[in-house]
Amino acid sequence: MADPNSKTDAVRTLPCRACGTPLRHVFVDLGMSPVSNAMRLPAEAHLAEPFYPLRTFVCEACKLVQIEDVQPAETHFHGSYTYFSSYSKSWVEHARRYADMMIQRFGLGAASKVVEVASNDGYLLQHFKAAGIPVLGIDPAANCAEVAERERGIPTLVRFFGAKTATEVADAGKADVIAGNNVLAHVPDINDFVSGLKILLKDGGVITIEFPHLLRLIEAKYFDTIYHEHYSYLSLLAVERLFARHGLQVFDAEELPTHGGSLRIFAGHTGTTAADSERLVSFRAREAAAGLDALDIYSSFAAEVRHAKRALLNTLISLKEKGARIVAYGAAAKGNTLLNYCGIRGDFIDYAVDASPHKQGLLLPGTALPVYAPDRIFETKPDYVLILPWNLKDEIIGQMAGIRDWGGQFIVPLPEPLIIP
Repeated sequence: MADPNSKTDAVRTLPCRACGTPLRHVFVDLGMSPVSNAMRLPAEAHLAEPFYPLRTFVCEACKLVQIEDVQPAETHFHGSYTYFSSYSKSWVEHARRYADMMIQRFGLGAASKVVEVASNDGYLLQHFKAAGIPVLGIDPAANCAEVAERERGIPTLVRFFGAKTATEVADAGKADVIAGNNVLAHVPDINDFVSGLKILLKDGGVITIEFPHLLRLIEAKYFDTIYHEHYSYLSLLAVERLFARHGLQVFDAEELPTHGGSLRIFAGHTGTTAADSERLVSFRAREAAAGLDALDIYSSFAAEVRHAKRALLNTLISLKEKGARIVAYGAAAKGNTLLNYCGIRGDFIDYAVDASPHKQGLLLPGTALPVYAPDRIFETKPDYVLILPWNLKDEIIGQMAGIRDWGGQFIVPLPEPLIIP
């Protein structure tokens, strides 16, 4: 019998989306799962819901961790996309700090051009615009683009980004800065995307890409960041190899606290960038020491995930046996992976809440938990609030501190269940 967490069965072999090497090593298999942002109306609750394999591989050659393709990108990013960046105050502040840093570090001004790919509702470009710097957003979600233009005055092209779109935009002037926050992981054709960055970037220009760091995912067992929208799971090692194939060179890297631990890389045209920074050299050494260029660290991850699942279920079962009432905060995609993989439904969780009105009144995919506004918690006074977007736990605990008035407590699910009074 084949080991499901080492070599794949010989039924079908997929090529690596980055380098084309046959994928033979499973990173982790989370079973069957719905599309994590495919929320539904209550009237649709009786309809059959599609579930798809949620299985990831690691490429033995370039070490890109990637999901098995089951849905085209249009399934996830469209005119009814439910994620709006500006509903997280901490994320908007993160964007403001980035803009201030880039303006100062690279001397950006009225003669510069800043382009953001996956610009969402203008949460980031608004800060450059306020400084008098010309901006352009590119995003496939028409509803997010409409908000960016109407509420923030950010010109936004409703397109998927790749070589074709980049060529079209570059005809009107190339970019001094191209920003891409948490988008590289969402791209099925990652080579087309990176070739687009190359085409659009001005000579001497800078690309910055932020992505959750694969090493942190492995260390903290953040398996819930695996879902169908995320086609790739990125290390500095894999990204540098990818960029180099397209004539782009990483020259700096910065560690960020966002999404449980992210990297921001700085890149430019090969042969034109500054010397490698000490931070970049340090990150390369850190990944090498962790063994990211070998397979052992990847092959042991699945067992860690199963342990995390059992630990969370044991905690919730213990609380429910004592009669506790538990609700969930956050209709985040990562939360839906966690709920569905662990089998946590209405027998554990009464309902979910989310600050975004675009998610309120809908049902979570797979579990069919109803989503309300956060005020619902203060009306029903549950004993515990399970924080699904754990990367925003400090912000959420601050907003919901009033639950302590009736003895309510918070649960952070990963890497080990943590109850916070």
